[in-house]
Amino acid sequence: MDTLATAIAQHGYSVLFVIVFLEAIGVPVPAALGLILAGGAAARGTLQPQHCVLIAISAMLLGDTLMYLLGKYTGWWLLGVLCRVSLNPEACVTRSAHMFYERGRALLVVAKFLPGINTMAPPLSGSMGMPAWQFLSLDCAASLLYGGVWLATGFLFSDFLNVITRSYSAVGDMATWVIGVGVVVWLGYRAWLWKGTRKQLPVRLITPAQLAAAGDSVRILDVRSHGYYEQDSQRIKGSERLEPNALSELAASLPKDKELVLYCTCYREATSLKVALELEALGLKVSVLEGGFTAWKEAGLPVESVPENEVVLLPKFI
Repeated sequence: MDTLATAIAQHGYSVLFVIVFLEAIGVPVPAALGLILAGGAAARGTLQPQHCVLIAISAMLLGDTLMYLLGKYTGWWLLGVLCRVSLNPEACVTRSAHMFYERGRALLVVAKFLPGINTMAPPLSGSMGMPAWQFLSLDCAASLLYGGVWLATGFLFSDFLNVITRSYSAVGDMATWVIGVGVVVWLGYRAWLWKGTRKQLPVRLITPAQLAAAGDSVRILDVRSHGYYEQDSQRIKGSERLEPNALSELAASLPKDKELVLYCTCYREATSLKVALELEALGLKVSVLEGGFTAWKEAGLPVESVPENEVVLLPKFI
């Protein structure tokens, strides 16, 4: 906190703009803390309060508008990316969409105070067809409320804030070292686990050309954890949907005498590899399409539209 306070004192408005903008686009930075410190600086005369309000609102509106446009023009893809950290991405998408549809307009005004929802709200607004003028008017009110509350808090309690900052400085360096070492150890541990998993991975990879040549000798399964929320969704021709979050119910219906080839669209075929390991543990013969659906399309191989009865149409504001 002391470092952030020093940065705001030295660089003022530019630091405030950057930290608020980054939080608006989903980067996990403490914009509320930055606003409080800026409010404290304004109380001491270092910054002008009216400039702080204007800059904070501008940064939030710019970041939120960018996320709104991404949601509008990428459909449900961005929401799927944001939900990827969830234990159940499919449920995250549908639950978030229906909750936002039921409370959307009112929720948008207070969403910035709700962790998780604050990042979801703008792209949801775009994906669900909220008119731009309505989004901007509600988001402007939300930005004014959020920025005003935290700036006013810092302004009114600036003396108390100074005491906290001085106390924090006494242990700040030690805390920074401890946190830094902890992050390095954690990253190293994750890298070690990832490397070990890749080396020992028993799943066979198959190229798009090999899969195309296999013909009817294999059964192709689409295990994408999201992507069936648009009417123009596509998949590999002849493939079938396998819900990756319901394997325990669906695995019994899969053939043990035929090779199963799984594909997805995630980084390094993460979903396909995870599902493949679970299916292999059940005694099924499984392969994973290297490069997933993206590699298949880039190779110019045949695709088809997802059947209408398998498309989950989420609610729209229009």
